[in-house]
Amino acid sequence: MSAILVFGRSGQVATELQRLGGVVALGRAQVDLSDPAACAAAINAHCPRAVINAAAYTAVDRAEEVEALATCINGEAPTAMAQACAALDIPLVHISTDYVFAGTGTQGWAPDDSVDPQNAYGLSKLAGELGIRAVGGRHVILRTSWVFSAHGGNFVKTMLRLSETRNEVNVVDDQTGGPTPARAIAAACLEITRQLQADPGKSGTYHFSGAPDVSWSDFARAIFEAAGRTTRVHGIPTRDYPTSASRPLNSRLDCQTTEQAFHIPRPDWRSELADAVNELGVSQ
Repeated sequence: MSAILVFGRSGQVATELQRLGGVVALGRAQVDLSDPAACAAAINAHCPRAVINAAAYTAVDRAEEVEALATCINGEAPTAMAQACAALDIPLVHISTDYVFAGTGTQGWAPDDSVDPQNAYGLSKLAGELGIRAVGGRHVILRTSWVFSAHGGNFVKTMLRLSETRNEVNVVDDQTGGPTPARAIAAACLEITRQLQADPGKSGTYHFSGAPDVSWSDFARAIFEAAGRTTRVHGIPTRDYPTSASRPLNSRLDCQTTEQAFHIPRPDWRSELADAVNELGVSQ
């Protein structure tokens, strides 16, 4: 057993994991996550030293219409991965989301807080968490939020695209969370994997998000500032931006146990944002 097997290839975290090296990444062409048995078979075929699941069904609004598919990919597939990993006695690191919570209040959600997903995507991700825990193997469920990078689809790229043709944009100002660099998540996953191999007792659920917490509108302002754009941001309430799936107002995550157990601090998203903007080649 040598390499770490990564489910996901073109996504934000999977891309950064490949950049860091030492992994074998499986995309849709190699394994279909809507076929949980295929996920287990891939683990058995590669016989890796650990598995990181960086793949998911992430179309939050679309999940309302195809909940069964989202639940298969986000719930049943990770459970099958956990079963295969437990049989081989290897660690599984699974990326989850703040959407498993109700999204109320103003305090950061702690790993052991009660869950209460408010949409189909959140329910599907919770199904994966429950399945992994029920298997009982060596695992870490790492909940994160507001992922961004220079790759894939994310808020940073959307705002920069809009700024090409608009002088002003409306962005919700009553949703708050921690923007999290995909590169930092990837590095955290690798470090957690390493420590989990040495100490199975660290198995459990942890949180990892960028600091400081901000609203979407303030994040948009920071993006435009980093890119040297003059686009103005008008803060609006969530009720004025209706979506098919309900969005949490409070996506703050309490990450203290992650720092205590693994000595991994919350990353400062502001420096990582500047790097992402530079990588995208945005001219100022």
